[in-house]
Amino acid sequence: MKVKRLTVLFLIVFLSVSGYFVYSLFFNGDNPEDFNDDHKVVKDITTVEILCAGDVMYHSSQLDGARRGDGSYEFYDTYKYVEHYIKQADLSIFNLETTFSGPPYTGYPSFSTPDNLAETLKGIGFDVVSTSNNHVNDRGIYGIDRTLEVLRKAHFVTTGSRDKLYRQRWAQTLIKGIQIGTLAYTYQTPSTVDRVSINGSFVNQETADRLNSFSYEFLERDIGKISEQVRLMKESGVEIVVLFLHFGEEYQLKANMWQRRIVDILLENPDIDVIFGSHPHNLQEFEIYYDRVPVFYSLGNYVSNQRAETLANKYTETGAMARVTFTYDRGNKEILGVKAEAVPTWVEKYYKDGRDNYYIIPLDESVSDNPELSASGHLARALDAKSYSETLLTRLKDERVIKEEAEEDE
Repeated sequence: MKVKRLTVLFLIVFLSVSGYFVYSLFFNGDNPEDFNDDHKVVKDITTVEILCAGDVMYHSSQLDGARRGDGSYEFYDTYKYVEHYIKQADLSIFNLETTFSGPPYTGYPSFSTPDNLAETLKGIGFDVVSTSNNHVNDRGIYGIDRTLEVLRKAHFVTTGSRDKLYRQRWAQTLIKGIQIGTLAYTYQTPSTVDRVSINGSFVNQETADRLNSFSYEFLERDIGKISEQVRLMKESGVEIVVLFLHFGEEYQLKANMWQRRIVDILLENPDIDVIFGSHPHNLQEFEIYYDRVPVFYSLGNYVSNQRAETLANKYTETGAMARVTFTYDRGNKEILGVKAEAVPTWVEKYYKDGRDNYYIIPLDESVSDNPELSASGHLARALDAKSYSETLLTRLKDERVIKEEAEEDE
């Protein structure tokens, strides 16, 4: 009986080893390059470019300029000089600082813009919309819901607000086989009580639950909530996490202590891969944290009527399109490298054909040949904006390099 048991045991071991050998030969192959030393799969490397623009705002004069004689609105011309940048990116994002609440169409302080702006923005190549900003509640819950309805009808993916509480708080998009998630949050108006206040007005709990927002007074608690959303994103399969923050102080040319503190706390979470910012209405610096996380503190106004003539502030005319390129290993699901840069933009406005016309001008090598700047006589203003924005971005980049070299010398 003992011999019989040993024979059976021997046969089981023999068949197991033989089966593993046959499986390895026919299903895994016998090429040692199929695995690396860490038993990871073969590298499958690609690049993905994410473009992000700042605030898309529509003041009354812009609406007047877009209105045609038959009562319709035309928005395309504003974006025709930046369209190629938006379309060439693999994923393009912007902040919608207006609502699609239907008529009456109005600008500041309670924004509502015609629905076909959404179709125009989708047509020029944008993919993801952040609706999380201090004007999201300009027309109440009705405006929040209708804005999302219009955006989805135009085939946008949205983040920042939701019409149903069961909906996730982030946008998720499959690009080149990579799941990219975008999560947007806006600041709450400072308050002495623990209630959500947006743009100076308290909102009811139903509205508060629909919005992605954080409080400066309860910062660590609320950043914990953001980190929890990042955890859920990763659990859902998101591989690259994009964070869009509406924060900072209006018209400030450099990030303030609150912005930096928020970023410092957030980046204790290693799963956040890039942070884009808006709200100050002018361009601020960008930095790369830990040699891997680009942070653009404010991308400024993409389009608005805030300018030297209306605010005595020329810096509100300048924004930027951030361009972040990730080198990604799809096989091992890891980021191998990141490149960050920005294309500055300037908002042109001049009167022709009986109305004000607005154009977003990229401040690139083609700026001196732009026909709108030639027609308006505003080339010098655009070149001044180009010089300022490039100096801002280059100076801060150089300061970072100098700081790193000094630390190495120590």
